[in-house]
Amino acid sequence: MANNGNRLLTAVFIAGTVCGLGTGTAQAQEAAKTVVRIAELVIDPAQLEAYKVAVKEEMEESIRTEPGVLAIYSVAEKDKPDNLHFFEIYASEDAYRAHIESPHFKQYVALTQPMILSRKLIETLPVQLSAKGQPTD
Repeated sequence: MANNGNRLLTAVFIAGTVCGLGTGTAQAQEAAKTVVRIAELVIDPAQLEAYKVAVKEEMEESIRTEPGVLAIYSVAEKDKPDNLHFFEIYASEDAYRAHIESPHFKQYVALTQPMILSRKLIETLPVQLSAKGQPTD
Protein backbone atom coordinates (compact mmCIF):
# COMPACT_ATOMS: atom_id res chain seq x y z
CA MET A 1 0.00 0.00 0.00
CA ALA A 2 2.80 2.44 0.81
CA ASN A 3 4.29 1.76 -2.62
CA ASN A 4 0.97 2.63 -4.32
CA GLY A 5 0.65 5.78 -2.22
CA ASN A 6 4.19 6.85 -3.04
CA ARG A 7 3.63 6.05 -6.71
CA LEU A 8 0.46 8.14 -6.76
CA LEU A 9 2.15 11.10 -5.05
CA THR A 10 5.06 10.84 -7.47
CA ALA A 11 2.67 10.70 -10.42
CA VAL A 12 0.78 13.80 -9.27
CA PHE A 13 4.06 15.63 -8.70
CA ILE A 14 5.36 14.71 -12.16
CA ALA A 15 2.07 15.62 -13.79
CA GLY A 16 1.94 18.96 -12.02
CA THR A 17 5.39 20.03 -13.11
CA VAL A 18 4.24 20.85 -16.65
CA CYS A 19 1.38 23.21 -15.77
CA GLY A 20 3.43 26.35 -15.32
CA LEU A 21 1.50 27.13 -12.16
CA GLY A 22 3.30 28.81 -9.30
CA THR A 23 2.28 30.20 -5.95
CA GLY A 24 0.59 33.55 -6.76
CA THR A 25 -3.11 34.10 -6.03
CA ALA A 26 -4.19 34.01 -9.69
CA GLN A 27 -2.03 30.96 -10.24
CA ALA A 28 -3.50 29.27 -7.17
CA GLN A 29 -7.00 29.88 -8.56
CA GLU A 30 -5.96 28.32 -11.88
CA ALA A 31 -4.50 25.33 -10.02
CA ALA A 32 -7.82 24.87 -8.22
CA LYS A 33 -9.58 24.50 -11.61
CA THR A 34 -6.92 22.21 -13.05
CA VAL A 35 -7.87 18.56 -13.48
CA VAL A 36 -5.15 15.94 -13.09
CA ARG A 37 -6.05 12.37 -13.95
CA ILE A 38 -3.97 9.24 -13.76
CA ALA A 39 -4.68 6.05 -15.68
CA GLU A 40 -3.00 2.69 -15.22
CA LEU A 41 -3.45 0.30 -18.16
CA VAL A 42 -2.27 -3.21 -18.88
CA ILE A 43 -2.02 -3.86 -22.61
CA ASP A 44 -2.12 -7.24 -24.34
CA PRO A 45 1.62 -7.88 -24.99
CA ALA A 46 0.84 -9.20 -28.48
CA GLN A 47 -0.80 -5.85 -29.33
CA LEU A 48 1.55 -3.51 -27.47
CA GLU A 49 3.24 -2.00 -30.53
CA ALA A 50 -0.09 -1.34 -32.26
CA TYR A 51 -1.40 0.21 -29.05
CA LYS A 52 1.63 2.52 -28.79
CA VAL A 53 1.06 3.76 -32.35
CA ALA A 54 -2.62 4.47 -31.66
CA VAL A 55 -2.09 6.21 -28.34
CA LYS A 56 0.77 8.33 -29.69
CA GLU A 57 -1.47 9.58 -32.52
CA GLU A 58 -4.31 10.34 -30.09
CA MET A 59 -2.05 12.15 -27.63
CA GLU A 60 -0.42 14.27 -30.35
CA GLU A 61 -3.82 15.22 -31.79
CA SER A 62 -5.14 16.14 -28.33
CA ILE A 63 -2.18 18.39 -27.55
CA ARG A 64 -2.25 19.99 -31.01
CA THR A 65 -6.00 20.68 -31.28
CA GLU A 66 -7.39 20.98 -27.75
CA PRO A 67 -6.36 24.14 -25.88
CA GLY A 68 -7.68 22.71 -22.60
CA VAL A 69 -5.37 19.69 -22.76
CA LEU A 70 -2.27 21.01 -21.00
CA ALA A 71 -0.23 17.80 -20.93
CA ILE A 72 -0.47 14.06 -21.40
CA TYR A 73 2.39 11.75 -20.50
CA SER A 74 2.61 8.02 -21.06
CA VAL A 75 5.25 5.88 -19.38
CA ALA A 76 5.84 2.14 -19.17
CA GLU A 77 7.22 0.21 -16.24
CA LYS A 78 10.82 -0.86 -16.92
CA ASP A 79 10.27 -4.53 -16.11
CA LYS A 80 6.67 -4.63 -17.38
CA PRO A 81 6.52 -2.71 -20.68
CA ASP A 82 2.85 -3.64 -21.13
CA ASN A 83 1.97 -1.79 -17.88
CA LEU A 84 1.42 1.83 -18.91
CA HIS A 85 0.77 4.85 -16.72
CA PHE A 86 -0.75 8.07 -18.04
CA PHE A 87 -0.54 11.48 -16.38
CA GLU A 88 -3.08 13.88 -17.86
CA ILE A 89 -3.51 17.56 -17.07
CA TYR A 90 -6.53 19.56 -18.19
CA ALA A 91 -7.25 23.27 -17.71
CA SER A 92 -10.68 22.49 -16.22
CA GLU A 93 -13.38 19.88 -15.86
CA ASP A 94 -15.00 21.28 -19.02
CA ALA A 95 -11.71 20.78 -20.91
CA TYR A 96 -11.56 17.18 -19.72
CA ARG A 97 -15.18 16.56 -20.77
CA ALA A 98 -14.49 18.10 -24.20
CA HIS A 99 -11.46 15.84 -24.56
CA ILE A 100 -13.35 12.61 -23.93
CA GLU A 101 -16.08 13.73 -26.35
CA SER A 102 -13.60 14.61 -29.13
CA PRO A 103 -13.72 12.53 -32.33
CA HIS A 104 -10.04 11.54 -32.07
CA PHE A 105 -10.46 10.30 -28.49
CA LYS A 106 -13.56 8.30 -29.40
CA GLN A 107 -11.69 6.78 -32.34
CA TYR A 108 -8.78 5.86 -30.03
CA VAL A 109 -11.17 4.17 -27.58
CA ALA A 110 -12.88 2.16 -30.32
CA LEU A 111 -9.56 1.06 -31.80
CA THR A 112 -7.73 0.21 -28.57
CA GLN A 113 -10.47 -1.19 -26.33
CA PRO A 114 -9.74 -4.80 -27.43
CA MET A 115 -6.02 -4.25 -26.73
CA ILE A 116 -6.51 -3.23 -23.09
CA LEU A 117 -6.54 -6.06 -20.55
CA SER A 118 -7.23 -3.82 -17.55
CA ARG A 119 -7.71 -0.15 -16.79
CA LYS A 120 -7.67 1.81 -13.55
CA LEU A 121 -8.61 5.50 -13.58
CA ILE A 122 -7.55 7.66 -10.65
CA GLU A 123 -9.12 11.04 -10.01
CA THR A 124 -6.91 13.41 -8.07
CA LEU A 125 -7.07 16.72 -6.25
CA PRO A 126 -4.07 18.88 -7.15
CA VAL A 127 -2.23 19.97 -4.03
CA GLN A 128 0.51 22.07 -5.63
CA LEU A 129 1.33 22.31 -9.31
CA SER A 130 4.70 23.87 -10.04
CA ALA A 131 6.84 24.03 -13.14
CA LYS A 132 9.82 25.81 -14.53
CA GLY A 133 8.96 28.22 -17.30
CA GLN A 134 10.23 27.71 -20.80
CA PRO A 135 13.56 29.44 -21.43
CA THR A 136 13.28 32.60 -23.49
CA ASP A 137 15.65 33.63 -26.26
